[in-house]
Amino acid sequence: METDLSKIHIRRFLPADLPNLLNIDHGYTTEYVWQMDVQEGAREISLSFREVKLPRVVRQAYPRDHRNLVEDWLERWGILVAIYGEDADKPPGGYATIAHATEPRIAQITDLAVAVPQRRKGLASALLLSAEDWAAEKGSTRLILEMQSKNVPAIRLAQKLGYDFCGFNDRHYPNKDIALFFGKDLD
Repeated sequence: METDLSKIHIRRFLPADLPNLLNIDHGYTTEYVWQMDVQEGAREISLSFREVKLPRVVRQAYPRDHRNLVEDWLERWGILVAIYGEDADKPPGGYATIAHATEPRIAQITDLAVAVPQRRKGLASALLLSAEDWAAEKGSTRLILEMQSKNVPAIRLAQKLGYDFCGFNDRHYPNKDIALFFGKDLD
């Protein structure tokens, strides 16, 4: 699919965007999952992830409590919104939140969501590329993406844009889902 990035407008979050962002369906469907396999021995632990096809397509809920999103957003370093189409004054169809990571000069995308009717149009790619530029301008040298191990569409997007797997947390989210981390150097 060809994406016409000239039809995507990225800008900073405005308070008037709040109702539209809250109405975005943050869930997704997938027929794949990155399955974690751990082998423990007396002097060795081996860990691997592999993509596994599920027996059916599943609907996956967003791992964060929707009621706390606004509070979380206000703590973020930056929020970018994406608008698709000729009219840049339309309500946003997606957003990305950028936070300071625990290490200096590392930024982290903690939320990336695109409204269902706007998906597969390049909004997520445009948001990530803009977040890279924004974080680099603020002095970050690396950008980390976080996602559920079930979010194979996001994993594939990260890989397509040059992000490398750099870690996981097996109980990161309130629902105890595994978080995967992908990173990209910005310099």
